[in-house]
Amino acid sequence: MATEVKPIRTEQDYELALKEVERLWGAKAGTRDGDRLDVLATLIDAYEAQHYPMDPPDPIEAIKFRMEQQGLTRRDLEGIIGTRTRIAEVLNRKRALSVGMIRRLHEHLGISAEALIRPSRKNAA
Repeated sequence: MATEVKPIRTEQDYELALKEVERLWGAKAGTRDGDRLDVLATLIDAYEAQHYPMDPPDPIEAIKFRMEQQGLTRRDLEGIIGTRTRIAEVLNRKRALSVGMIRRLHEHLGISAEALIRPSRKNAA
């Protein structure tokens, strides 16, 4: 029988919780094991958020990633960002995103506004 579920406070607690989740993976929802899996996943998520935080992506990298995911070309961005020249300036980090561009990128491509409002890394490629 599994041990009592407790807060994850140390790296050792974290490792043990990960092993327990691996053992419980695929447990049916609403069962004792399924409930245990849900609780452990929540505890692990909280521990990781505190100890291994991830910054949102650079806005230009987020746009390029979404373009790749959806098989989009620069031409597909014309109705969202503007002219081909403006698209090139944005993607080459020569022009910042405007509020309108951010809104349209969020609405049309589903990129989080939080990622898009961050400053772009000038030297990223």
